[in-house]
Amino acid sequence: MDADNTTDLTNDLSQSTDGKTSFFDADGAYGDLAVNLELTTDLTKGVSAGVKGTFITTLGLESNLVSNTWSNVHGVTGNTPAGFSGGYQLDDAMYIGELWVAGSAFDTTLKVGRQALDTPLAFTETWGIDENTFEAAVVINQSIPDTTLVGAWVGKSNGSADDVTTNVTINAIDAAQAGYMAQGGKFNTFAQDGVYVAGLVNNSIKPLTVSAWYYSLQQMAEAYWLQADVNIGGILAGAQYAQIDTTKLTDTNKDDEAFAVMLGYEAKDVATVKVAYSSVDEEGTIGLGNVATTTGQSKLYTEMWWTYGAVSATGADSYSITAEGTVAGIDLLAGYYFADIDVTGTANDSEVTEIALTATKSFGPLDTTLAIIMDNEETATTDYDTNHLQVYLTYNF
Repeated sequence: MDADNTTDLTNDLSQSTDGKTSFFDADGAYGDLAVNLELTTDLTKGVSAGVKGTFITTLGLESNLVSNTWSNVHGVTGNTPAGFSGGYQLDDAMYIGELWVAGSAFDTTLKVGRQALDTPLAFTETWGIDENTFEAAVVINQSIPDTTLVGAWVGKSNGSADDVTTNVTINAIDAAQAGYMAQGGKFNTFAQDGVYVAGLVNNSIKPLTVSAWYYSLQQMAEAYWLQADVNIGGILAGAQYAQIDTTKLTDTNKDDEAFAVMLGYEAKDVATVKVAYSSVDEEGTIGLGNVATTTGQSKLYTEMWWTYGAVSATGADSYSITAEGTVAGIDLLAGYYFADIDVTGTANDSEVTEIALTATKSFGPLDTTLAIIMDNEETATTDYDTNHLQVYLTYNF
């Protein structure tokens, strides 16, 4: 029996050049506290089970030190005297994010229940203070040498794309939502009717790894993701292609298509440097982000460190340059990201530029990360900068 429990405290201080917010002002600050209790156990030979509960609270900071939160699981309650959001307070949230049983035999594993998933177009995001998960049945087979076959039925999700509380669906995302979770962590039907997933990952021709994924969103869409990555003596290269066909929703919809390429070099135990480029078709409908959250991350090589949703947006041409390494036991990252978003038939063109610097180190059971992010967002009518100072503290017990 294994227990993996964490307490997470995350804070963001931001400063904008429009004169409205500055560092340490409540209007430019985000804060939340989460406690995760996780337990896994072997029930019998080849059979295991797991459960994970999460509690998230603002500690009442929304009435004092911050005006924003890291999670949108909070409900809203009227409050007097006036507090958060002109007279409202944010409620605490508690939910069971994982509850599963798994069995393995004959090179095959079946896992059923609430669980985290990691596929290119539907996955669990971990960058915030909480994690979206799924109710699914997943079969993984490795009978073929150097090959992993995956089949899954994903019936429900607690991601923001299916949040019935705020009437958000995969085809109608509420741009005002800051997080990637449904309110209260509630599980709702994934993509209206559930999703079938099939995947293949093959490493027969070393050092090349290729993967192919297919998604049937039944009455909504079909999607494909193809990827190839290679590492030859530290030289890294990769290519991605993705397509989402949403014509089942409306005949006039155009396919969402994207491709990305990556080139890099890895000096073992020294540093890894990468450059990447991606392009999303400007005539698409929903972009190529995580279909469970849509407002969150994507798996494109060019994904930004903080400003998610830009490189995967319809009409985005993006590139990134990143360098990672470890100095004196501190993991360091420096990244430059840019997205030029041009949507056919609209006047909503924009440019997003981001520079991110991070330092991560563990002190026994305490994991710490300090991040400095400088963002510039420019449209036809606006041009403003936002600087972020973020602190992540996770205590493992």
